Amino acid sequence: MAKTIQAIRGMNDCLPEVSGTWQQVEATLRQVVANYGYQEIRTPIVESTDLFKRSIGEVTDIVEKEMYTFEDRNGDSLTLRPEGTASCVRAGNEHGLLYNQQQRLWYMGPMFRHERPQKGRYRQFHQFGVETYGMTGPDIDVEVILLSARLWKAFGIAEHVKLEINSLGSNEARQAYRDALIDFLKARADQLDEDSRRRMESNPLRVLDSKNPDVQKALEGAPSLLDHLDEESAQHFSLLCERLTQAGIEYVVNPRLVRGLDYYNRTVFEWVTDSLGSQGTVCAGGRYDGLVEQLGGKSTPAVGFAMGIERLVLLLTTLKADEQITSSADVYVTALGDDATAYAVEVAEQLRDAMPETRVMMHCGGGNMKKQLKRADKTGAGIALLLGSEEAQQRQVTIKPLRDGQEQRTVALADLPGVLAQVLD
Repeated sequence: MAKTIQAIRGMNDCLPEVSGTWQQVEATLRQVVANYGYQEIRTPIVESTDLFKRSIGEVTDIVEKEMYTFEDRNGDSLTLRPEGTASCVRAGNEHGLLYNQQQRLWYMGPMFRHERPQKGRYRQFHQFGVETYGMTGPDIDVEVILLSARLWKAFGIAEHVKLEINSLGSNEARQAYRDALIDFLKARADQLDEDSRRRMESNPLRVLDSKNPDVQKALEGAPSLLDHLDEESAQHFSLLCERLTQAGIEYVVNPRLVRGLDYYNRTVFEWVTDSLGSQGTVCAGGRYDGLVEQLGGKSTPAVGFAMGIERLVLLLTTLKADEQITSSADVYVTALGDDATAYAVEVAEQLRDAMPETRVMMHCGGGNMKKQLKRADKTGAGIALLLGSEEAQQRQVTIKPLRDGQEQRTVALADLPGVLAQVLD
């Protein structure tokens, strides 16, 4: 027997038992961004490696350790995209979408990072993101956060997530803070883990984000980013906080909140939960006003967020285990006998024409009625249609409710869509 081939570690199959939840999540995401007037953008999975080195930063974990990079047959260095923002900016620059314009965009698709797989975090993962361009004031920051807040309402999990916000200030203010933070960290180098000591010079702000409790203890008394903000950034952050409060959005100012990507400035935010253990971040974003110019375009302000769909699905299945979508049909068509089987095809097709939103599954493979009804129950269908020789001859259908205890009844085929619409309502 040949050896079976399994999926690559960290690259998971989405099986039918959970695909219904994924479809519901994706449909909700699309509906909410459409309500805010955002348009979809789709970018290639493979990009030039230089795109991510220039945008994310060469001394980040993503570029140093996690990217799937290879040379193609022409000797060009290519990378499977590890995140979506850089690709959106590249596409905007390339197609003239950004300069002196306003854009509200969204994307959804697979990303790739070679990191240790864990619950809700995989090497191929799916990300949903929002990107806005051409707007400088805090009003668009507020809109982006309000949009993300509306997602939690749509999913029914608003009480299980909380918003943390911070400001990184301008590049110049952050450089001054960076110098002060390095001095602080050097004085406590013996209390830091190896990873934090490595980042101390190259990317010291990431030390603030360490999940190591010993490192967090060593950071007590560290200088605060908010104390080093330039005047314009401080005013921007103050207005952001004021307008979030006016909009009824509760938040916590977390002065240690930073982002793992080098291109962020000013506003940064995260939606976090304590319902997933240590994997608490559900959505993260902020402002990246310098990225468009950094990637060859004209200076353009930008703000957005991204969320891992696996993490969101995990949160939903954890909180709503009894509400998962497991049915694959609304109506299941059974048939006994050759003439009834031919009639069943006609009935099923007419139903699909008349009720395109209804999922109609026809039994295939034969078997007695008990076996067919068992299969109907397994699909989660609410209604079984029973067809035999008598129904076929008289152009009738017997309706058997499977879930609510109602009695079965026989109706004319012509009346079936109207009757089913009432029963399924």
